[in-house]
Amino acid sequence: MTNKTAKPLAEMKAVAMEELTQVILPYWIMRMPDQDAGGFYGQVDGRDNIVPGAPKGGILNARILWSFSAAYLKFREPVYLEMATRARDYIFRYFFDEEHGGTYWCLKSNGEPLDTKKQIYSQAFFIYALSTYNMATGDREALDRAIGLYRLIEKHSFDRERGGYFEAFSREWGEMADLRLSEKDANEKKTMNTHLHVLEAYTALYRVWPDPVLRQQLAALVKVFAERIVDPETSHLNLFFDEEWNCRSTIVSYGHDIEASWLLCEAAEALGEADTVKGLALRIAAAAHEGLAGDGSLFYEKDDAAGHSDRDRHWWVQSEAVVGFLNAWQLSGDDSWLELSSGALDYISNHISDRENGEWHWSIRSDGTVNRDDDKAGFWKCPYHNTRMCLEVLSRQ
Repeated sequence: MTNKTAKPLAEMKAVAMEELTQVILPYWIMRMPDQDAGGFYGQVDGRDNIVPGAPKGGILNARILWSFSAAYLKFREPVYLEMATRARDYIFRYFFDEEHGGTYWCLKSNGEPLDTKKQIYSQAFFIYALSTYNMATGDREALDRAIGLYRLIEKHSFDRERGGYFEAFSREWGEMADLRLSEKDANEKKTMNTHLHVLEAYTALYRVWPDPVLRQQLAALVKVFAERIVDPETSHLNLFFDEEWNCRSTIVSYGHDIEASWLLCEAAEALGEADTVKGLALRIAAAAHEGLAGDGSLFYEKDDAAGHSDRDRHWWVQSEAVVGFLNAWQLSGDDSWLELSSGALDYISNHISDRENGEWHWSIRSDGTVNRDDDKAGFWKCPYHNTRMCLEVLSRQ
């Protein structure tokens, strides 16, 4: 490492440590535990008010489990283990469908099932979280349940004919008409987003359970991205597909581009094949670079075919920009990538982070104002992207 790059990275580590230990995790420790119904509250609005009776999402709870498990693995702070175990216990008691297998999409605030569909994206996050809890604690039940979810995905979701994974199923693992992850998504049978987080989950599981069939499926996922999901002309990720892998979308998601650029490297590294995706990762990072604003932040998305552009700066997109550009610097040795990563972190520190109240704002709008209309914590606003960003910065050399 040259002297030119040592100082910025050291400064980035200091900022990441402060964000994680002083801004992000304390918010979830002090504000989010539900002392009445157990687990964690389902929603806190953008003005830091707990929303009474809000449903408890599976993604939120899995991401809480992952965040505190990963933090405990790094720091060995007892309070992080306490929060992780609180999340694990609640998940085991309420989220697992003991009759049909898998985990529910969401619960009522009292823990009763509310939406019992089996969204593969959500199953993947439980695998990711439970594998990380096992890595941090050695807890065998967490690993066994993660393996059980993996086997259910392979049984019901894996497309043996064309490769990849189907989106969603009913509680009984039957077909569904509405496969969407959220209202803004296209109702298609295969999506980039689900494949990205199955990739992430299988990478974490493989690290603690190096099963040969799992290895085969993880390698196949890397190949799916290279051959099906990454656009060969633009190097952006295509987002939605039919079951034959015909693209059904013209949207460019800059955050997913830059996130995939480093998660593919993580998967290949776990397989012992890091060099195989280096060129692909740098091409995807270069494509994401198109979404950079002049202030160092990354825009949300665009759709040229529809004449649509969303220039808001979402919290998770900025997190992924920090990691993805940092990863591109490590792959290439080009210091300009490190400057971009540092600039994205500066933007977070100056605009997204809520140093006064804790956690981060959902977004900064295109006009520069803080978005307080969307959640501070909730179904999608979790301590995952920002915790993971901080831990990645702290772990890289």
